[in-house]
Amino acid sequence: MPSFFRASVDAMTGYVPGEQPKPGTPIIKLNTNENPYPPSPAAIAVLRSLDPEWLRRYPDPYANDFRQATSEALGIPKDWIMVGNGSDDLLNVIVRACAEPGRKVVYPMPTYVLYRTLVEMQVADRVEISYGDRYEFPIDELIAAQGAITFIASPNSPSGHSVALSDLRQLAAQLTGVLVVDEAYVDFAEETALPLVREFENVLILRTLSKGYSLAGLRLGFAIAQPHLLSGLFKIKDSYNIDAIATLVGTAAMRDQNYKNECAEKVKQSRAKLAIDLKQLGWKVWDSQTNFLLTQPQNNAEQIYLALKERGILVRYFKQPGLDDKLRITVGTDEQNQALIETLISDRSYVS
Repeated sequence: MPSFFRASVDAMTGYVPGEQPKPGTPIIKLNTNENPYPPSPAAIAVLRSLDPEWLRRYPDPYANDFRQATSEALGIPKDWIMVGNGSDDLLNVIVRACAEPGRKVVYPMPTYVLYRTLVEMQVADRVEISYGDRYEFPIDELIAAQGAITFIASPNSPSGHSVALSDLRQLAAQLTGVLVVDEAYVDFAEETALPLVREFENVLILRTLSKGYSLAGLRLGFAIAQPHLLSGLFKIKDSYNIDAIATLVGTAAMRDQNYKNECAEKVKQSRAKLAIDLKQLGWKVWDSQTNFLLTQPQNNAEQIYLALKERGILVRYFKQPGLDDKLRITVGTDEQNQALIETLISDRSYVS
């Protein structure tokens, strides 16, 4: 059968999302890094009182109410903020705007694999630089590659580690292209690269409401950069890429920083306990600045993943070099984490 697609699309594997059981399925879901706590009550109240008129009319194409709330929350000028249909939408815009055949997109691996998918779609030159077993930041190689775009997820997935601000500053100063610091998990971290936006015109910070704000189903994210850098991205984005509901609910969530911070602190405390419990079972656990843990069980990781799935617990298994002996486990509530540990203890083949 003849193909209807470009050769690059035929050659792609495509991004494979984590399993998403139907709502109400009796399962403990620790595989896609959702926040285990509900969204802000203020955000829920907006959704419940939604005026149908917002559905009839086209939305604000720039989501200005959300931009204003974000400006106030983070102390960043409103015109330094661009809103997207999730941060994945903004990643797509960045690649479409800055990458093409003959222009390099650079990032350390392993990291968020959507970067690779987007580069393959654009048929740009891809440069993947290994983190190595200890996840040491390969700054010299990243500088030498001189990408049109350099993606750094910090905190990183699936490792959970953060890149030191000093390293990101050095990288930004020596790159001629755009440095994108993907801070999807920053609400669970101890440090942010946000100060670099004021220092460098080539730095762009990405944030999302999917993790810290418990709004993964809403699809809302934003970029922070100096206006000159954002100007080219605004040319590429869809006309109405943010719907009215997302803008209204997201604005309420952004204005409720206290609630977000309280939930993030609970996740961090649960993360510490879960790490200790897994280590006591003989598992290796990497330090994490996120709402998940990268772990290495003593026995076959894929078999443990499948066995847990049969017991109603989903974790994330990556069948790829360097990760095929590991599991990424989202931090759930204390009750969910305890159920995981008890399940592992109940079958000693999981832990010894």
